[in-house]
Amino acid sequence: MFNFAQRRGLYYLISTLFIVPGIAAMIYSTVTFGSPVRLSIDFKGGSLFIVKFTEPATETDIRDVYTRFGQDDPVIQRFGAAEDNTWQIRAGDLMPEEQAELKSALSENVAPIDASQSTFDVVDPSIGSEVTRAAIWAVLAAAIIILGFIWFTFRRVPHAVRYGACAIAAMIHDILIAMGVMSCLGIALGWEVDALFLTAMLTVVGYSVQDTIVVFDRIRENLPKHRGDSYEMIVNRSILETVHRSLATQLNAIFVMVAILLFGGATIRQFIVILLIGLLSGTYSSIFNAVPLLVSWEKGELPFTKKPVTT
Repeated sequence: MFNFAQRRGLYYLISTLFIVPGIAAMIYSTVTFGSPVRLSIDFKGGSLFIVKFTEPATETDIRDVYTRFGQDDPVIQRFGAAEDNTWQIRAGDLMPEEQAELKSALSENVAPIDASQSTFDVVDPSIGSEVTRAAIWAVLAAAIIILGFIWFTFRRVPHAVRYGACAIAAMIHDILIAMGVMSCLGIALGWEVDALFLTAMLTVVGYSVQDTIVVFDRIRENLPKHRGDSYEMIVNRSILETVHRSLATQLNAIFVMVAILLFGGATIRQFIVILLIGLLSGTYSSIFNAVPLLVSWEKGELPFTKKPVTT
């Protein structure tokens, strides 16, 4: 019988190899861009122009027009296929009269604009700050609720608080993985975090906790059934009994997200990528981090759980 818990040191190492580069990327991003991930106008405020030209346009021509309006560093990206002639342009704040002049300048100097399929939005940075605070409070509230729920549900199991703490540790692991990947993509590809990213992160938290509780619940059921076995053996048996269910559930979601990633629109690509990364991380952490942490805690292998040496 394959012993999952026995190789827990390897699993911790694998997680570390993914988390540390992500943390390094977030530090670099903070120094370079002022935040762990590159922020879109949803958080910084500014203007977002999705413009559809009726003729081919070039990024250089669009940038030249924006420069004339005092926008020295607009983020210009092609939106959709090249033949769509659609561009997404993120820049600083523009007054209403400047918006009209900008559209006219783009139409005259770049290519005629299809007004019916173009949108211009201005975002207040205070909205992004409020959404961010709400998301942080939501994650903190989720951690407290998870700890309380698992402690109450597992109250007849020895050291019930450990289960909640390990579930939270797995949740933090998945958040760090997703944040690290997004930070790396922001540095390498210029990806910026928008409101959908927060939605993806909260979804990742839900998936992570759900998968972890499934395994923990089987451990709770097996403890009184196999009193003569070691804790590590009971944990390993519980993983083997639930791993097929976890993988089947997560693979169904993964296949759907891969299909959306391949055939969906560009507007949700970043959301799907982060959701997919978070789901893969959640599946891994539930089996290879949260549960082995219980064994390490039981054996006193963690720094704060060292058992005193008796003589």
